[in-house]
Amino acid sequence: MKIAVFCSANNNIDKLYFDKARELGEWIGKNNETLVYGGCDLGLMEETAKAVRSNGGQVIGVVPTRVEKNGHTSKHLDIEIPCQDLNDRKALMMVQSDVIIAMPGGLGTLDEIFTVAAAATIGYTDKKVILYNIDGFWDTLLVLLHEMEEKTFMREPSSAHLLNARSLEEIKQIIEESADSLK
Repeated sequence: MKIAVFCSANNNIDKLYFDKARELGEWIGKNNETLVYGGCDLGLMEETAKAVRSNGGQVIGVVPTRVEKNGHTSKHLDIEIPCQDLNDRKALMMVQSDVIIAMPGGLGTLDEIFTVAAAATIGYTDKKVILYNIDGFWDTLLVLLHEMEEKTFMREPSSAHLLNARSLEEIKQIIEESADSLK
């Protein structure tokens, strides 16, 4: 299984998130799964890739030219897929993955999440994003989405495309129970 992980490329965040990124990466690697991610050597991206690789998994990095030009391509890649920009990266990650998990992140992570969800609402994909809601990180976003639903700005509930998981165990359960609908 190819598991895309959207997450932060920031090194200056709480250690808790690095611990959870490592835990997720270890699980992916120990299960001989493949990580598909943005290919950057910073933040949660690097922590996840390093953990996957050191635990026997394969790592595919979808690397925009600017990341490569700036010298921030991870050294933990088994396969590098070069691309022009963030739009290419998102499209390639969506195509390359069977399951998509969003760890905490910033604007780039939000962009990735909503690209998949918006594509699903129109019918370009039937993939869902599992929000890894570490320490309630995504709670405020979920409240906003619920408010958008209540005010009928959304045709269907956000839960049709975004699944909330507060732990790695919940992620495993979602993948196990929903294997067909996540692909």
